Amino acid sequence: MKRVLLFLATNFAIMMVLSVVMSLLGVDARSTSGLLVMALMFGMGGSFISLLMSKWIAKRSVGAGIIDTPSNSTEQWLVDTVARMAEERNIAMPEVAIYESPVMNAFATGPSKNNSLVAVSSGLLQTMTREEAEAVIGHEVTHVSNGDMVTLTLIQGVVNTFIIFFARIIASVISNALAQNSNNGQGLGMFAYMGVVFVLEMCLGILASIIVAWFSRQREYKADAGGAELAGRQNMINALERLGGGVPSDLKSEMVAFGINGEKTFAELFMSHPPIAKRVAALQLGA
Repeated sequence: MKRVLLFLATNFAIMMVLSVVMSLLGVDARSTSGLLVMALMFGMGGSFISLLMSKWIAKRSVGAGIIDTPSNSTEQWLVDTVARMAEERNIAMPEVAIYESPVMNAFATGPSKNNSLVAVSSGLLQTMTREEAEAVIGHEVTHVSNGDMVTLTLIQGVVNTFIIFFARIIASVISNALAQNSNNGQGLGMFAYMGVVFVLEMCLGILASIIVAWFSRQREYKADAGGAELAGRQNMINALERLGGGVPSDLKSEMVAFGINGEKTFAELFMSHPPIAKRVAALQLGA
C-alpha cells in the first residue's frame, strides 16, 4: 500500500507541476499545435521528471538503506565491488544500497551515468555465491554505464507523447463525425469525450507497451554481456540460472524494468526481461 500511495502521490505532483507550467506558458490544447505541445510536455516532461526523481522514489519504494560506511564484511565487499566495476566502466561511483527482501533481485537507477544508485536485495546476498552476486552487480553497473535509464526514459516519453496526442485527435474525429450525422449538430459531450480519450489511451497504451518492452529486453541482453565481461561468463550464466529457479520479481510499477529479475507475464511481448533460458543461450552463443 505504501508503494502504491507513493506512486500515486508522485504522479499527481508531476501532473500538477506540468499543468501550472502549461498555464503560465499560455498553451491552448484546443488547437492541434497546442495539443502537440501539451502531449510533449506531459509525455516527455512526465518521463524526465520521473527520471530525475528515480533515486528518491526507488529508495522509498523498497526501503533501501544507503551504505555510507560499511558496517560488516558483506557491505564492505559490496561497496568495493561496485567501486571497482564503476572504475572499469569509467563512471562515477554509484550510491550503494541493500534492501530487505527474501527475493533474489538487484536494480540500478538514477538520472545519469554519474548520478546513479545500485541496490541489492538481502535475499540475493544471502542466497547467491559471491561470484554469482558479482555477476549480478556487473549487470547493474553495465545498465548504468550504457545509460539505459535515460534511453528507456526517452523511449517511454516519445511513446507517451504519441498516446496522448493521437488519443485526443481520434476522439476529436469521432466527435466531429457524430456532429455531422446528428440532427442538432452536436458531437461528444465533455464527459463522453474524456471517456473516449480514456479508452483510446488504454488501447494505444497496450500497443505501446509492446514497443517499450522490446527495447527493455534488448538492453537486458547487453547488460548480461556486460556482467559477463566484468565478472566472468560462467558466473553470469550461473547467476541467471539461479534466478530462473527463484520466485518472480517483487519490485513494483516502473521499478520492475530496472531489476535483474523481471516479472513473469503470459506473453513474452509484454515482458520487460527476456526469459532466463534465452538470456543464458545468448551468453553461451557469445562464448
